[in-house]
Amino acid sequence: MSPPKCPMLTTLLLPGCGIKSIPEGFFNHVDGLKILKLSLNPIKSLPNSISNLKNLTALLLAYCDHLEYVPSLSKLRVLKELDLRGTKIKEVPHGMQNLSSLKYLNLEKFLKNVNEIPSGLLSRLSCLQDLNVGRTLISGKEVSELKKLETFKGSFYDFDNLNMYLQAFHGREDLSEFIILVGKRKWKTEIYTSKRIELWDCDIYSNQIMLPRHIEELHVTNCAYYGREEYPIFSRFVLSSLGTFSSLKYLVIWKIKNMKKLFSPNSMPLNLKELKVSECWQLEEIIASEEIGWEERGRVTMEFCLPELKRVDLEVLPKLKSICSVDAVVVCESLEWFAVKVCPKLKRMPLKLPQVLPSSPPKLCIYVDRKNWWEAVTWDDPDIKSLLKPFLNLAVKNARNFDELQLQLKRDKLQLQLKRDELQLKKLENDKLRLEVERYNLQLERSLLVLRQLKL
Repeated sequence: MSPPKCPMLTTLLLPGCGIKSIPEGFFNHVDGLKILKLSLNPIKSLPNSISNLKNLTALLLAYCDHLEYVPSLSKLRVLKELDLRGTKIKEVPHGMQNLSSLKYLNLEKFLKNVNEIPSGLLSRLSCLQDLNVGRTLISGKEVSELKKLETFKGSFYDFDNLNMYLQAFHGREDLSEFIILVGKRKWKTEIYTSKRIELWDCDIYSNQIMLPRHIEELHVTNCAYYGREEYPIFSRFVLSSLGTFSSLKYLVIWKIKNMKKLFSPNSMPLNLKELKVSECWQLEEIIASEEIGWEERGRVTMEFCLPELKRVDLEVLPKLKSICSVDAVVVCESLEWFAVKVCPKLKRMPLKLPQVLPSSPPKLCIYVDRKNWWEAVTWDDPDIKSLLKPFLNLAVKNARNFDELQLQLKRDKLQLQLKRDELQLKKLENDKLRLEVERYNLQLERSLLVLRQLKL
């Protein structure tokens, strides 16, 4: 088949057409081609004739999951969009550093096959506005040199690289979208917003950690806190410009070692919509008590007003003693979901909930794991517990209470141990039987040998 001769062709869209190969000279006579979309095809390589498409502005190869080779891109000086996500390419295409007009670059999932982006490559793409490198670790300095960047999804090595990136943007308008990972994420988590920071497997010390000023979502996962005990961990976070965390809507804290306090009274983000705290074994307080100043206040009740808070999950916090101090309440009149699981030392609920009446519609869901914990916990309003009964759900449905579940687990464990011992005993018996058979076989062989000698 001879290559097509279509010098006036400007757009070629062939996504998901089952294309497995393209003849080498296919693009020799389509000099006017500007947009080429071959996404979702099982193609393994692209012909070298693509390298001569000097008018090409968009090369879209997303999820060509067999693609292993892309020819040199050095002559594509007017290319503005390059999408290589989800391919099997094992190295960054040759000549990418010459794409001086490139505005959109998506290397997500493509880079799971590539160890790193060559140093200095990204900073040469000075026109980049939209950059996605997925989970591949890159330098904050290189990203900071992209002055026209508007959206960024990528991963930094550590806090120093995050700070380097944020300091470069100081005084400039925030990106319209950023999803940034610091460290190495072990699995994918749900994304709620377009302005998100994730901290994975990081060590957090007393020095402050800078975050973007308009951050809406923060995940802190599997980290260790080495700051002073009296400093709540959230007080270590500061914005890249002066101000409070008024934009923060979603906060997830999971598996933080050595953390005893989450918030200080003046660091509580007041516009939170969801708060999830789980498996923090040393955590004792959500909002730390102030040790100084209560006498001077005349013990006036302090209110933490969270008007947008809709969901709270507190799970596996065995040392948690308080949500806030005895002279404080948390006003969360928009709350729709409240879950407490394995928090045995939590004895007081200082929450001011939405107005609940016997005839109220079921907009509020309360989940607890232990019926006896619920019966023992105290509320500032003595009548609220009876009003909340219609909204109460026990997380453990097949056991009357948590203690019964623990007893059942112990029984199951004991049965498994007995079964294991029984199998080991059978194995020993089988081994003994096997040795006995081998002994008899040996005796038989000796007898046969004696018999042969007698015959001789």
